[in-house]
Amino acid sequence: MLFFVFSSLWYFSSGLPDYKKLANYEAPVSSRLYADNGMLIAEYAIEKRLFIPYGSIPKKIINSFLSAEDKNFYKHPGVDAQGILRAVIKNLHNIINDKRLEGASTITQQVAKNFLLTNEVSIKRKIKEAILAFRIEKAYSKEKILELYLNQIYLGAGTYGIASASLEYFDKSVKELNYSEAALLAALPKAPSKYNPFRYIEEATLRRNLVLNNLTENGFISKEEFEKFKNKKIILKKRDIKIFNDANSYSEEIRRIIKDKYGFDKLYAEGLSIKSSLNTDYQVYALEALREGIESYDRRHGWRGVITNKKNDSKWREKLNNLKIDTSLNWNLAEVVNIKEDQIIFRLIDSKIKGQIYKKNLKWALNKSIENTFKVSDVIFTKKNIKDQWVLKQKPKVNGAIVVIEPQSGKVKALVGGYSYKTSEFNRATQAKRQPGSAFKPFVYAVALENNFSPNSIILDAPFIAEQGVGLKNWKPENYGKKFYGPSTLRKGIEYSRNLMTVRIAQQLGLKKILNFSKELNIYEDIPELLSVSLGSAETSLLNLTTAYGTFINGGKKIEPILIERIQNRRGKTIFNADNRECVGCDRFSEDKIVIPEIKNNFKQVLSEETAYQITSMLQGAVKRGTGKKLRDLKVPLAGKTGTTNNNFDAWFIGFSSNLVVGVYVGYDNPQSLGKYETGAKAALPIFKTFIKKALYKEDFKEFSIPETIFFSAVDYDSGEKANLGNKKAIIESFKNSDINKLKNNELEISGNYDKLIKFRQFY
Repeated sequence: MLFFVFSSLWYFSSGLPDYKKLANYEAPVSSRLYADNGMLIAEYAIEKRLFIPYGSIPKKIINSFLSAEDKNFYKHPGVDAQGILRAVIKNLHNIINDKRLEGASTITQQVAKNFLLTNEVSIKRKIKEAILAFRIEKAYSKEKILELYLNQIYLGAGTYGIASASLEYFDKSVKELNYSEAALLAALPKAPSKYNPFRYIEEATLRRNLVLNNLTENGFISKEEFEKFKNKKIILKKRDIKIFNDANSYSEEIRRIIKDKYGFDKLYAEGLSIKSSLNTDYQVYALEALREGIESYDRRHGWRGVITNKKNDSKWREKLNNLKIDTSLNWNLAEVVNIKEDQIIFRLIDSKIKGQIYKKNLKWALNKSIENTFKVSDVIFTKKNIKDQWVLKQKPKVNGAIVVIEPQSGKVKALVGGYSYKTSEFNRATQAKRQPGSAFKPFVYAVALENNFSPNSIILDAPFIAEQGVGLKNWKPENYGKKFYGPSTLRKGIEYSRNLMTVRIAQQLGLKKILNFSKELNIYEDIPELLSVSLGSAETSLLNLTTAYGTFINGGKKIEPILIERIQNRRGKTIFNADNRECVGCDRFSEDKIVIPEIKNNFKQVLSEETAYQITSMLQGAVKRGTGKKLRDLKVPLAGKTGTTNNNFDAWFIGFSSNLVVGVYVGYDNPQSLGKYETGAKAALPIFKTFIKKALYKEDFKEFSIPETIFFSAVDYDSGEKANLGNKKAIIESFKNSDINKLKNNELEISGNYDKLIKFRQFY
């Protein structure tokens, strides 16, 4: 018999998990993402869990769980013989009465099962569990075992461990709980779903009272306290986590980045603290601007009809239940109850609230009249506008994105990947690859300025034909207005987005130089050497293109987009820091004199500082006179470029001030024309304008930095030749030292004088 016992123990002991790993166990903890102001943006977790060491666990919690789960915990060696005997007797009774069988697992056994074994229901597993329990008891203190158990146990509502459960059910720390609340938590491990107080308050109360009774029998609370707590109503308060909810595209992009860099487990279990570059104000303004712009586009293209009609559609309820409604839009479903000549009267679905939409707010949707457009019982979307008036809404089919970057650092201050994250998680700022069209042209012109062109260089704007190869039609690019303008300055070419001039520049430079430059800036990767690329025919993302524009403001230095500034592990150790600037002199100390450290960035110079400014100046001109002139009324220093692809499939605007660069894209997910007149200037630029008006105050609009090596001269806007300031067509043009000879050896009117430049800004 003894031999059989020892043989059995040897058999079941072989291949058991190593219990020693519990010594270094760290509970999986959720990671948190924060904005630059410390506001919580997102939590990444599989389990709701917070870890609490044994020394911080209140006695009332320990007493409650021992009374509920293992009253002999401090007496037994891992397995409770008395408990097993009681369970056997009780289960005989349960078998006779066809009731559920009960176990007799100690807390130590539960630790063995939860950490080292599976949930398999079998005699074999129970024996292994008992053997491991004995070993765990020999290796670890009772306190360590309790710490493991109370931080690992599942307590319902997606929570693991007492700290997380306390917040979930009571919105309290464990130290704030009374015995009634502690007993409720201790009641949950037996059957978390059955005793979930949010759903089954009566069953939860009965189970809590049983734990309270055990606490009394075990001498932890008096009979008077038992009566007091037994009659105490369970007051639940669900945890209210204040999370910034307008950055879903941003937080999802960060989730992908960290998961790819560190792996799934590290993100979801290591309790990382992640600081992002997100500015919550900019994010709100960006989301509002994008939605406003997309809705404005959608209204221009008319009303597509009501959702359904309650009277004529027997399945109207099912149809409404299947709608994906983004609650962040604050739209309401409403039923038309009356139609008048100048308004429709509605009642909100499943509500007694009534309202009206006046004709002036319906004009965009009307087919001749209100009576011809709407019927009683029609179901529509409605919302109150900023004037507290009800307006008609419809879900747009078009979509878009907006990105906001700090050009001096590359920090992404806002990113919105679509009109509604709830209805589509696809990120059009990072995942969508589309043709930028004319928004790519500044990079062609930048290469030109780096290769002996100047802003007043003359390029022919005339018909252009290029052979594309055997069996292919000749390529004949056209200007937007299908006109030709003859010899024109480089400045004029970019301000008015002349296609034919751009192609000729690319041909003169050689496409290789342009492609290499675009690759250096991460706009494109490997693309074919076709002249059409100079007009933005290759595909890129909004984030990449907007980042590349930051080079112009950053003095020709390349920047990388930074969404994550810093990552710390659960112990506060920094494991990633985006700021890799060099501090010169930080390691020096002198008692004799003050040593002022110097912070140096290591951004790569990809353009000369002079070229970067010249492009900025020319894109300022695009805002003053060219394709971006809808921004002119703001009367602040702005620069930017529109982009419109063939057949108006994609609309872009990349604009910037001295401290922000903002990229906007509008288009259909399944490429199709936006409409004949839906250009970058009409569909995308207004979104930029709305954002910039909200985001920046007058004092934020500073003049663009001018390199000391830049010189200025008055030139004729049309010919590019030196002109008198009194000439109506005279503008102030920027030149490098190497460009001076191109002014036909005439003296410069203005030479590197910023004050004078401001004085003559009306010509600029």
